[in-house]
Formats: sequence, C-alpha cells, structure tokens
Amino acid sequence: MIYEAMTMLSGMTQETLNSGKTSSATCTTTPSERKMTSIHQLAHASFTIYQDVEPPEFWTNYFGVAPDTQRIKDQFWLTSSGQKSKFPARNGLWGVRSKEHVQSNLLAPHLRYLVEHLALPRPDLPELLKRTGAHMRFFCYWYNESGDRVPDVPDDIRAMMEAMGGTVEIDEYQ
Repeated sequence: MIYEAMTMLSGMTQETLNSGKTSSATCTTTPSERKMTSIHQLAHASFTIYQDVEPPEFWTNYFGVAPDTQRIKDQFWLTSSGQKSKFPARNGLWGVRSKEHVQSNLLAPHLRYLVEHLALPRPDLPELLKRTGAHMRFFCYWYNESGDRVPDVPDDIRAMMEAMGGTVEIDEYQ
C-alpha cells in the first residue's frame, strides 16, 4: 500500500510538473497499519556462526536450514546486490536472518523465530563450537531514534545463548 501510494504521488507530481497545474492526494492509514506496513522495521535479528574449519554446508546440514548468508575464508562471495565482493572473506560464516520472516518492531519475536527455526538449544552445539573454534551470536538491529525504546531480549534467550557459549549483541541506532 505504501509503495502504491508513493507511486501514485510520484506520478501525480510528474504530471503536475508537466502541466503546470496543482493537485493533491491523501493516503490514510490507521496507526496499526503504519506499524506493520513500515518499510523500515525498527528491529530484527540474525544468528551467525563464525569459524574456518567446516564449510558452510556442514552447518546447513547440522541445522537443516538453508542460510541467508555464508562465506568461506579467503574466497570471494556475492554481495547482497549480487556483485562479487571486492575482497576475499576474512573468516568463514554461516547465518540466518529473521527480517524477512517476522514483522515486528520488537526483538523478542525475531529472536523466538530464530530459536524455533534452528531448534535451539542443541545439547551438542557447545562441543561443535569448541571443536571448530567457532563463535556464535545473535546480532540484533535496534532502531531507537526517539531514544525511548528499550531492547526486549528475553532473559531465557540470553541464558540459553550463554549456556551454549554464544552471545547476544545489540547494534542500536539513534
């Protein structure tokens, strides 16, 4: 709906410029529609494993989940724009994101999605991390322009990650 409204308005603006006439348009949404149709989510999360021992396919098979991103140390990769990276990867990584699957401006639903999607916790994962020298984290994006939003990372998820040898990191933008 937002895209359609923007397209309509941009078309009217071009028409107005070409004709010299003035016109106006109104696009009305309710507060709940504005929250859920926001082009820019205020929160999302990813789960990433960084290591150089096992290929990304190992983690894909282990979790039974296709990654959203993967890299092999010292190899070039395709960027999100589909271009070949300018430099080879400094380390290997395997990761999945919540952003495309969860519509929420809170972190908890994004983190709970990842926990369920990856079937966490896994009792053998700490040993795999140790064997491969891997680091594991939830990386949380938190947009807080107003300065009055508090990241909502559930205590049970923090404790689970700590028990498995992982971390929860929050990247806050204001």
